[in-house]
Amino acid sequence: MSTLSDAWSWLTIGSHWSGADGIGNRLGEHLFLTAVCLLISCALALPVALVLGHLGKGGALAVNISNVGRAIPTFAVLVLLLLTPIGPYGDWPTIIALVLFAMPPLLTNAYVGIRGVDADVVRAARGMGMTGRQLLARVELPLAAPLILTGVRIAAVQLVATATIAALVGGGGLGRIITAGFNLASTPMVVAGAVLVAVFALLVEALFEVVRRLAPRWVRGDTG
Repeated sequence: MSTLSDAWSWLTIGSHWSGADGIGNRLGEHLFLTAVCLLISCALALPVALVLGHLGKGGALAVNISNVGRAIPTFAVLVLLLLTPIGPYGDWPTIIALVLFAMPPLLTNAYVGIRGVDADVVRAARGMGMTGRQLLARVELPLAAPLILTGVRIAAVQLVATATIAALVGGGGLGRIITAGFNLASTPMVVAGAVLVAVFALLVEALFEVVRRLAPRWVRGDTG
């Protein structure tokens, strides 16, 4: 209990929130890294999943490959990337490792969402003369939206928690507070950094829940 109390005391010191190494700046770095990786992951995974789900071909293989990727530790991927020619290029090894980590839930949820659309609805839309593109955009995508949004939420929360690895290779983010605490043998600082990451992840989770509640009924999956 005293450790949590000491961590709280560390968090309430004003000087710890300002400056280049302060909580405010590290939080901004963490948010930026998470947002960039999430956007890249969505841009890469969602179009592939939507097309494969619509065509019904190759999707199972892609999902299985992405699920295998989940078993590979992100830190191990980061270390391997550091040994490649990409290694010296700043934050790119971290970004690539995190993007690979975030893609499986996006790919899986989007593919399953599209494939889960009622076959009778799809046949009816085709009977109305809809093209494949119209069917995907006007029928399959709206009906799969709740599951797709769930995949984005899972990826975002996982990225917040895992982006701390950036600190291990000199990157920014809240992980720098944790690593600095280890270097200084300051348990309160380590715990405070961990608490900040956990709270940040919970806030992201809450933000997605608010978005879901405020979204149109078809996005929420509410058919009632």
